[in-house]
Formats: sequence, structure tokens, C-alpha cells
Amino acid sequence: MSLATIAGSQLTADLKPQLALLVEDMRAELDADADLTAAWKSEHQQARTQERTAASWTDFVEDHLVQAAVGWLLTSVFVRFCEDNLLLGPTAVWIAGPTPALRQRALDAEDQFYREERGAEQGTRSYREWLEQGFAALRANPGTASLVDDHAAIGLIAPSSYAIEQLLAYWRRTDDDGALRWSFADPELSTRFLGDLYQDLSDYAKKKYALLQTPEFVEEFILDRTMEPALKERPLEGFTLIDPTCGSGHFLLGAFTRLVQRWEEAAPGMEPRARADKALASVHGVDINPFAVAIAKFRLIVAAMKASGDRDLVNVPKYTLNLATGDSLLFGPERDGQHAFDPAGGFVDKDAVASGFAYSTEDRERLQSLLTLGQYDVVVGNPPYITVGDKALNARYREIYSHCKGAYALTVPFMERFFALAKRSDRPGWVGQITSNAFMKRRYGIPLIEDFFPQLDLTSVVDSEGAWIPGHNMDGTPTVILIGRNRAPVSTVVRTVQSMGVREVPEDVGEGGYGPYWESIVEHVDEPGFEDQWISVVDLPRVNLSQHPWSLAGGGAVELMAAVDAHAGRLLSEIVEEVGFGAVTREDSAYMVGLGTLRRAGIPADQRRPMVLGEDVRDWNLNDLIESIWPYHLQTLSALKDPNIQRFLWPVRTILSGRVAYGSTQIERGLEWFEYSMFFRNRFRSPLTITFAEIESHNHFVLDRGGKVFNRTAPVIKLPESSTEEDHFGLLGVLNSSTALFWLKQKTKAKGGAASHAWARTYQFNVTTLLDFPLPEGLPGFSASDLDDLALGAARVEPAATLAANGPSREALNAAREQSAAIRASMIRDQENLDWEVYQLYGLIDQNLNPPEGNPGPGLALGERAFEIALARRMAAGEVETAWFERHGSTPITEIPSHWPQDYRNLVQRRLDAIENNPYIRLLERPEYKRRWAGESWDTKLQRALRDWLLDKIEQPQLWVNAQGLPQPQSVGELAGALGRDAEFVQGLDLWAGYKDAPVTETLVKLLDDQAVPYLAAYRYKDSGLRKRAEWERVWDMQRDEDAGVISATDIPVPPKYTTADFRKTAYWSHRGKLDVPKERFILYPDAGRETDPTPLLGWAGWDHAQQGVALAAIYAMRESEGIEREKLVPIVAGIAELLPWVKQWHSGVDPNLGIDLHEYLTSQLQEKSQTVGVPVSELGQWRAPAPVRGRKTKAGQ
Repeated sequence: MSLATIAGSQLTADLKPQLALLVEDMRAELDADADLTAAWKSEHQQARTQERTAASWTDFVEDHLVQAAVGWLLTSVFVRFCEDNLLLGPTAVWIAGPTPALRQRALDAEDQFYREERGAEQGTRSYREWLEQGFAALRANPGTASLVDDHAAIGLIAPSSYAIEQLLAYWRRTDDDGALRWSFADPELSTRFLGDLYQDLSDYAKKKYALLQTPEFVEEFILDRTMEPALKERPLEGFTLIDPTCGSGHFLLGAFTRLVQRWEEAAPGMEPRARADKALASVHGVDINPFAVAIAKFRLIVAAMKASGDRDLVNVPKYTLNLATGDSLLFGPERDGQHAFDPAGGFVDKDAVASGFAYSTEDRERLQSLLTLGQYDVVVGNPPYITVGDKALNARYREIYSHCKGAYALTVPFMERFFALAKRSDRPGWVGQITSNAFMKRRYGIPLIEDFFPQLDLTSVVDSEGAWIPGHNMDGTPTVILIGRNRAPVSTVVRTVQSMGVREVPEDVGEGGYGPYWESIVEHVDEPGFEDQWISVVDLPRVNLSQHPWSLAGGGAVELMAAVDAHAGRLLSEIVEEVGFGAVTREDSAYMVGLGTLRRAGIPADQRRPMVLGEDVRDWNLNDLIESIWPYHLQTLSALKDPNIQRFLWPVRTILSGRVAYGSTQIERGLEWFEYSMFFRNRFRSPLTITFAEIESHNHFVLDRGGKVFNRTAPVIKLPESSTEEDHFGLLGVLNSSTALFWLKQKTKAKGGAASHAWARTYQFNVTTLLDFPLPEGLPGFSASDLDDLALGAARVEPAATLAANGPSREALNAAREQSAAIRASMIRDQENLDWEVYQLYGLIDQNLNPPEGNPGPGLALGERAFEIALARRMAAGEVETAWFERHGSTPITEIPSHWPQDYRNLVQRRLDAIENNPYIRLLERPEYKRRWAGESWDTKLQRALRDWLLDKIEQPQLWVNAQGLPQPQSVGELAGALGRDAEFVQGLDLWAGYKDAPVTETLVKLLDDQAVPYLAAYRYKDSGLRKRAEWERVWDMQRDEDAGVISATDIPVPPKYTTADFRKTAYWSHRGKLDVPKERFILYPDAGRETDPTPLLGWAGWDHAQQGVALAAIYAMRESEGIEREKLVPIVAGIAELLPWVKQWHSGVDPNLGIDLHEYLTSQLQEKSQTVGVPVSELGQWRAPAPVRGRKTKAGQ
């Protein structure tokens, strides 16, 4: 037996299969109920019309099913909790109970329930109706009635009796000793486990609503600094607090506990139930997620019962529960009905903020009351950090909240909302929240920092990013804690807690759930001037926080920034022509499909270009670029209507047409549907371009000489058209220096993720900040030119380039490997020299610490740079622990290498002296500001290059046609027979396999294992993917009607995107992506090969739809000739049916090569073969692939 109340994560994992069962069961119930489907469709259409959502029908259904399923599952948890703790009475059991006798009583009562007579028209009682008896008991109890009220998610849809039978069986499952698997009997009546269910039970809901618990120590800190001072200056009677993003109720529970204690002190003679209800009446909560509110209600109910001194809920009164489900950003008062002001002094008025529409889980009147502005003494919470994916909601929030600009995150509207809910009177309300710190550095935060905050009394800004908080910071999104009051500023300073750049790791966390960073915050936040290794506490002039971006770095960073700025001769903005994106597709997966895919689609060379992503910009070079669609004229740069591009993109036309930029769709902006969403032509008129990685741990700037497209993650810097390469090199050198990286990291946003080391944290180097970069008077052009030359040389000896030039020659590859290593050592040396040159240019050192011109010094290995020697010495002395050397595959050395020339050894010693004695250099010569030179090994790249070279060989068109020139599927065995006669191919295959004389067939099976995608949707997708596919097919039918002039584009809904969970294999997802764009090289025909050939049967993905249909007809004929069972032929016939609409669309008419109309031919083949297999054409789409057969695991010892 496991105690559920202390095993939240295990219980959550155990319940997930039950949730999945309920969701699929309810989906079937919905499909079978035409009236309910119609009601849901009506609600969906209303929600879209009223701008509550832009979600597709599929997404709408998925959300409702998940909410309903979680509702039923959670309510069964509430029943189980009440049963095991006898909260509804000593014998009130429906599912199980805390003792064997009570469990038997539950079973007996259930049996009796089924035996009771009912009218013939009502039929037999069901398992669901029995569980509903338990729900009815909750409804009949005043204390728990709100859990199952008219707005509860269980009212959305009911599961089948079968599903509830499974759920009851799950709760009654026993261990080997006969004890229940899960028990909720807990003397402490702890409900914390429900927080785990809230956060992790549904992956769908977790992603959609950004579900994340607030740790108790964070909640306590925020309440200490908001609720406590608020209570000191106002009466306890009538005190109000709200969490507008209450989640599972952590803040509400914490506030309730404090209020009960306050009432005990203020009115010791008051009856305990009255005290508890007074406390309940003060706390308010709203959340957009129905099951979050259900959990928060239940937790407050149990807390109130305990605070009242009651042992059960049998005779408790109706509790005052001020909670509701709804969007806190939408619901609120009408302008004319209220006189609450927003912080800027104006009214919040957007036709009652929300329209008259409300979902069935929402109580509009209750929400209007709870979200009346200006009524709360305290507003606290942990709002979601995500951006708004729903286009309708995104636009709605922009209308309502004036500070929502650009690609804003929900941090922005919730910041406005939190302060607007607080009182603005002689006793202004307090506001506290932990939120994403992205606004501090990202452009969308400018309105908050420069317009919103200056009007408010922001009292504390706490950099909490260094603390280990589950789901936050290193484990998620970096955070900041803000405390303030809804009034004009009253002080010229703001208390700030600044980070020293060191982060906690999980090993630092103690019993309280927090570590030394958080402990320093709690113990020293009220001590301005305090500093330790974790934080510094500074009363910062308020004016410093009125300019974007914010920097909350301690430890000398401010002084170094001032020194760099002092030696600036000009800003970057003064010498550049343009800085920004080159192109934004908004659907990269439609355009970035690779050279092979573009060739197979017949897209001409002039309409293809490599697209640069930020991740491709590394160490002075552009690596592994993906060939992409270039839908523009080479000279005029205007959109070019290439028929092959339009045909290739036609399946995603509706999505591409609906892309929104500048608030309008592609079509509304007068653009062609197939071109990029944003294309900045002026940035492509001249060839020389500096591009950089926008999101990275280190600065990577590269000079490109033309012929590429620069994606939004690789912005560009354009100098005046008259600028030379030398002009570019000077700028390139500074931007690639350690000094520039230091400056950028102070000015830009750190991203989230598990970066426990400062040198591994990624930052977003946005173009707006970059324009303010201070340039020194002189620029290091020669150093940058040398590094650029070396980078070009390195590209020439990459494995792929070597294979292209020499084939799979061992000698050529070994020579290239040696050249690559030598070039890398030279680049490490030259980058080191560049960093030290730039220090002098900024006046940070007063002597030249570089080698003489023409003698740059020996090549360097990782671990041999001056800062690494200094770091190794500190490690040896026990002063520091670091994973730098281990992570980068280098060896720490504490002595300058003796094999270096003496003059170079002396130079390195002078550099070490500067690191020790110069505080600026000591700060800069740290791993977080020094280039990592971390990338794939040469051997890893060789393996990938060999794979691609071999696959290109296998794609040779002549391998895929028969003697008549018709498409010919091939088994891997047949391919091995043909390719095994090619000596060069066999040599390459041996190199890829890693040994000589590798068996060709066996090795080819391994090579091709994940390179093909099945021909039939039922083989590619799981059920969820097939449902989405059905919506896509409806959209394609409507697009064909649009092409025929029957309907307009505005009538066509946007189809849902796929996820990896929609595909039967991850490899299929990797080839198709969220838009299902075919990028695979080969077609897989499962279970369709000859009986005598066990190797997979493949086709070439370069065949058009008609050719694929002909290939399937050939496969059918081959399989039929072998006399196989008819049912094995059904999927082949279904494949022809699936292709036929495309054949009709693109290949109607007589084929000039074959002299027949392939659409007519395949139509007749389909009719004939569907009759042969005994499945009507209309039913072929219902065929499903059999579930994969899994072998039974052998127990140990068998």
C-alpha cells in the first residue's frame, strides 16, 4: 500500500493511463452523440465569433475532452480522499474505504444499487451511475457542493460505463498482501499531492496552460512582503487578497493559514468555524484551467475543516469559497458600472473586458464580481510565462492591455492586471509576483519598464534566477520577483537583490526545498549594502529602473560596463546601414526542407538558397545550412510565381495565407501566399553581410559573401554598400571578442534551461540592444581577417567537402582530419590574441599583451589558454570547482607548457599577471566570456557525411525504374544486389559501417532503417494524427473548391498542426514535422514485399503522385500473383485511394510519355481492386494498421 498524500508524483504517473483511457472513451462517446457534437460545435463557433479563441475544431475538442476527463478523474480522487478519511460519514463509501470492512460495504452497496428496480425504459443501472452516487454525496454536502456545481468540468461530457468500470477497478487494485494499491487515509489530511496532479497529470494541459506549481518558500517570501505589511496598516475585517492565476491554490492556502492565525489573535473568543469562514471570505482566486480551480477549492475546503476543529464534513456549513474558472485577463467590470482606475489613471474598458460569451465551465457573473478592479488589499501570484499562441486571444489582449507590444509574453498583461486589481486609495494595495524576467531584456518589455513601472510604487526587484526552483530558472524559465503598490512612487530608490552570477544546483537544496542563494535573499533582503558569493543588496536609484534593459548583475560588472562605455568612440548604430532580420517565414518547416527534397520536387536551382539559422553560425563559419525555398526573382527580389514551388506548398496554402504580421494576414498585406511572411529586400541587395546567432551562450558573428537567406534566428548587420571586406573585418573582430560578449550578457536576456554553469547559459542577443554596442576608436581588422581565412580553410577540409571532392578515400579523409586539427589550433590561438587586442583598444590594459606582428605564436589546444591555466591553478588550490575542462574534453594544466618558445611563454605569464592583478581582466578572463570551441567531433561529422553520400547514391533515379521506364519499387535486398557491384559505393559503405567487407544487405538495412516513411496515412499516424489528417483532407477539398471558384479562402478553416505524439514512429515525425511536409528520401511499403524477400520494400520519394499510384498498382499485382490473403491487399488499395485526389489535381489528361490518362487509369484500377478485396472505396479510409507486436519480457532467471 502507498500513501497517496505523500506520493504525489508516483500517483500522478500511475493515473496518466487512466486519464488517457477516459479521454479516448469520451472521444468515442462524443462521436456517437450527434446532439452533443452539435452543441459543442455551436459553442466552438460562438467562441471563435466572440474572439475567445482561434482554435481549430480538433484543438477545441481535445481541450474539452481533457478537461472533462481530468474532471471525472479528480472528482473520483476527491471521493476517495473523503472515503479513506471518513469525511462524509463513518460509513460513506462508494469506491473503497480505509478498512476491509468498509471496502466490502462499498461493494455490497454497489451490488444493491444494480439490483434496484427501474422502469423498463431506463434500462440497467451502469457503473457510471454508481460513481455518480458518490458525486451526488459531494453535491448534497454544503461544504463540498461547489466541487460538482453546474460549472464543473464533469458536466462537459460523461464517459461510458465501461470506462468507469475500469476506473473503479483501478481504485480497487490491491498489492500482493491484499492491501489497496493507493490509500488516502492521512491523519494530517495533507492535500499537497494535488499540486502534483495539477501540474503533471495532463501533458496537454501542462503545455497549453503552462502549469507550474509555486514552491512554498517562494509563496511565503512574497506573502511576507505583501500581505504582512498590508495587514499592519489596515483592519483585519474586510481584508481582501486575490491570486488571479491561482493554479492549485498554493498562495491561497498560505494566505488562509495566516488569516486564521490573525483571527485567532484578534478574536480568541470567536467560534472556530466563524474564524475559518472569516479567513476564507478574504481569499479570492481565479484560474483559466477548470481542474486547477477544482483542486484549489478542495484544498481550501479541507483546510477550512481543519481550522474549524472539525474531524469531518458531515455537519459543516457552506463554506465561503471565492473561486471561479475563467480568464482573468478578459472578465471584469464595465466602464460605466465601476469607477476603478488602471495604474495609468484611466479606465479599463473593453466592452466589459470580455464579451457576453462564457464557456460552460465559466460563471460570468461570479467572474465579473471577483475581477472588479481596485478592490483588493493584496494581489499575489505566479502568472504564466508563455507567449499567447491563440491568435484571437493574442489580438484581444492587445486591445485591452496597452503595454502588450511585439511578441509579448503573458507577463505583460498580467503585470497590468495585477496592479489594476489592487486598491488605489489612501491605503493602496500591495502586489507581489514571481514572473519571467524576459521583459527585463527583451524588447516587448520596453513599455513596462519605461512607461508602466515609473507610474507605480515599485518597492522591490529580486533577481531570483540563481535559485534552484523546480520548473523555474535552471529547470525552466528564469525568474524575477517584483513587489510594489498601486500608487505613485514615494521613494527615489528601489530595493534590488542582484545576482553575483552563481547559480544553485539541485545538490545545494536543503530540507526546506531551497538552497544558499535563496537563503541569502530571505536573510539579507532588508540589508542594503550586503554582498556574498550569491547576491548583493542594493538600493538602486529609481531612475535607473526606468530605462530598458534592466541589468541586475553585481560583483564589479557595473564598473566594467562603465569603463567599456568610457572608451567608446561611437555606437554600432552610427556605422551600420541596417540591423535586423533578413527573412521571417513564420513556418520554417514549409520552406526549410533540404536540397534533396527540393530536387525531388523539381524546384529549379535559382529558386533554392541555403537558409542560415542561428545554430548554424559557429566559430567564424556557417555550418550545415539547410537548402530552402527561395520564392523571389534573383535580380528584382520580387515574389516569383514558380509553378513547382506553388505545387509543393499548395497543401499548406491555407496556413501560409493566414500567417499574421503587423496585425494582418499574408493576403491582407497584399503578399503572395507562397512568399515569406517578412522579407527585407534591402538586406539582400549587396552580397557582404555580417550575421550572428541570436540565441547562444557565446557570441558568434560571421561574414557571409552572398547567396544565402538569413532566418530570424540569424539576424544581419549591413554596412553601407560602399564598405569593403576590411571594413567588415574590423567590426567583426570587436563583436567576436570576449569584451563584446561581456557587454552583451549584461544587456540581454538569459534564457532558461538546465545550465548549471555560467558558461553554458544561453542569452538572446537582440538587435535593438546590439545597436547600442559601444565601439572603440580602433578596430582589430587584421586579426579578424586571419580568423576568417582560417575558417574558410576549415570548411574546405570538412568531411562532406572532402567526400564531394575525393569520394570515400581513406587517404584523403585522414589528411583532411589532420589539416582540420591544425587549423582549429591556429584559430584558438588567433581568437585569444584578438581578445587581448580588444582589451587594449578599450583601455582595460595599458600595455600590449599580444605577440609581435607576423609571429602569432604556436597553435593552442583547449586547456592551454591563459585563463584556463589560471582556472586550473584555482582548482588545484581548492578555491573553485568547475566542469569546464571535463565538458570540453581538455586537460587542466597549472604550468605554462615548456615546449612553447620562450618569448611566447613570457607573454602568457604577463597575461596571467594581468588576470591576477587587473579586476577588469579578472572578470573578463572567465569561462563565461571566452569562446568554448565546442562542436561536433570530426568523426561524428564524418559519419553523417558518409551516410548522406551513400543515401545520395541510393537515390539515383535509374535504380527506381524498370526497363519500360515505369516506377519500380525495390527491396533492400534488390538494392544491395545492384549497389554491391559499385566498388566506390562498397568502399563508402565499409567506412560507414566501421569495418572492411561489411555485408552489403545487412548494412543497407541499418542505413535505410529510418530513411523511409510509409505510403499510407494509417501506417504513419496514431489515432490522434489520423483525426488531424481528416481535417487536413477537408481543408484540401475546400482549397480545390476555392481554386474552382466555388468558395473563398476566408471560408477555409486553419487545420491543426501535428506533434511527435501523432506519429507512429519518431522517425516519421522527423521527416514530416508539424505541417506534414514530406522530406523523406524513400517510401516504405510495410508488409508488401515478396514472401521470399524479408527485407523492407521501398520506393523513391521523388515519384509524383501518379507514379506512386502506378507503383502501388504494380505492388498489388505482384502480391496478388503470390496468392496472399485478400485482407493483406486492402492497405495497398487504400493507398491508391489516398493518392487519387492528388492525381486528379495534378496529373489529369494524357501523359505524353505513356499515352494514357493516369487519373482515369488509376480510378479504374481502384474500382476493380476495391471490388476484389471486398471493401467499398468509401470504406477504405477506415482501414487501420495492426498494433505493433511486442514480445513478452522474460523474467529474471527464466
